[in-house]
Amino acid sequence: MTLSHGELVVLVEQQRALIAALEATVASQAATIARLEQRIRDLEDGRVPPRRTPGHKAAQREPASQPRPPRRKRVENHARRRSEPTARVEHAVSHCPDCGIALAGGSVKRTREVIEIVPVPATITEHVYVERCCPGCGKRWTPRVDLDAQVAGRSRLGIGLVSLIATMRSEWRLPIRAIQAYLASVHCLRLSVGGIQGALTQVARAGQQTVEQTRAAIRASPVVHADETGWRESGRNRFIWCFSTPTHRYSTCGSREKGMVDRVLGPAFSGVLVSDFYAAYDHYPGVQQKCWVHLLRDIHTLTRQYPDDEGVAGWARDVHALYTSATTEAQGLTEATDETRSQAHRRYQAELRELCQPFVAAEDAPQALLCRRIVKYLHALLVFVVEPDVPSDNNPAERSVRHEVISRKISGGTRSEAGTETRMTLATLFGTWRAQGLSPFDACRSLFVSPQA
Repeated sequence: MTLSHGELVVLVEQQRALIAALEATVASQAATIARLEQRIRDLEDGRVPPRRTPGHKAAQREPASQPRPPRRKRVENHARRRSEPTARVEHAVSHCPDCGIALAGGSVKRTREVIEIVPVPATITEHVYVERCCPGCGKRWTPRVDLDAQVAGRSRLGIGLVSLIATMRSEWRLPIRAIQAYLASVHCLRLSVGGIQGALTQVARAGQQTVEQTRAAIRASPVVHADETGWRESGRNRFIWCFSTPTHRYSTCGSREKGMVDRVLGPAFSGVLVSDFYAAYDHYPGVQQKCWVHLLRDIHTLTRQYPDDEGVAGWARDVHALYTSATTEAQGLTEATDETRSQAHRRYQAELRELCQPFVAAEDAPQALLCRRIVKYLHALLVFVVEPDVPSDNNPAERSVRHEVISRKISGGTRSEAGTETRMTLATLFGTWRAQGLSPFDACRSLFVSPQA
């Protein structure tokens, strides 16, 4: 069959398109092969740690052949403390086993401590209100009884039980089913899931004023630590924000946008904000301190990825040495004048800029990205030198948000917006009590026993 000139032109164009598509496929496959070969080389060289099954720890090292040295003696005695006995039982032989003579007196040979708990059923009190009629005026009277010291509002659960449920849920992170099982097995009390959730909501409602006071204390603090973490609400991704001071914790849930920072701190906050390098904190107009632990961790990861690059290793050592020198000098400047601390601050800023500026525009330098980050946040990296009360890390916020991270792993999040609000209120209450060294159960009871005006 003979093809016309037009048909031949169309066939040639089709073949050219097919060849171009095949060439693109070959190029893509070649890039994938090169990337996989590079990863194999990195794994063989130890640059990238191999991926392991989640939850599995690395293999333990073989025990050393040499015996371990004896443990150093402790300065203080850390032996187990004996509890204050609530009962005393004396054991003595009344008659001599050999001759049968009655025995009396004696000295203590030894003591033994036995600690036991007794399951106590819950106390259920039925309050009966008897109506009586006056024979003189004919009016009927029912007594008015004040039960505020025993129960809150019209709830049937006493304040002690409500506080215990909230403590088990928020402080001990027990699932609701586990709380049900404990109450049923130890106290012979059967409550529904809704009843337990209602008790948590009751505590959250009673603590609203305390939460507002906590947020006011956060806003009035000269230094505030902030961190955020993921949360799940009815299958949706949300984020928990935790703002902390040495004595207060405030938790809220929302998006991951910068408006969350403004909503919590408010326009009147003028203290130092300590955070990581997440961009949502950058718009804060006041003084900021960025976390050096995050920065040094990223630098350490970079040196692991390029173990043979002496330039990266030397730069990392210089940055770490500068940080060590700055922290040491900052500890010695606590009683120095403002001018002395400002001079040290400017000197370390200049040194850090000098270390990083040559690599900012160098695209082929492995440390270029970190250098650009350091130069960008140079004004917020060494505030701890000029401000004695400002730490160089964000560890307080990391520790504050860790409690809710573990709760999220246990429960998987919440199922409604109301449940999330209750969870955040309880996190604020119990986090603040934990920071202040208070007993969570006693502090929770005080919300009902001694309500704030």
